[in-house]
Amino acid sequence: MSTEELVQWIRTLIHSNSIVKFYKGNLWRHLRQEVLDEQHGECQICKGKGLVETATMVHHIRHVRQHPELALTKENLMSLCNECHYQIHHTIKYKKQLNKEKW
Repeated sequence: MSTEELVQWIRTLIHSNSIVKFYKGNLWRHLRQEVLDEQHGECQICKGKGLVETATMVHHIRHVRQHPELALTKENLMSLCNECHYQIHHTIKYKKQLNKEKW
């Protein structure tokens, strides 16, 4: 599969809300394992803090939905523990208040 075909396939999956098919595919599973092996199965965020935690996830630094062309680019991937991966995807983002409350 060429890069262009891959990007088109991922965009189709995103549009149909079935991106899970990408993550269950052999291309992703193989690359995921390579990244875990190359990064010694260590969470890169915890490692940066001087901690040792086992990585169980491989995270896309630039998310697949916005950058499908980077879906299988190793430089866009990092191994993470469940907690760090959760924190990245579930941070509370506060919206700027549009008007001033009067009470």
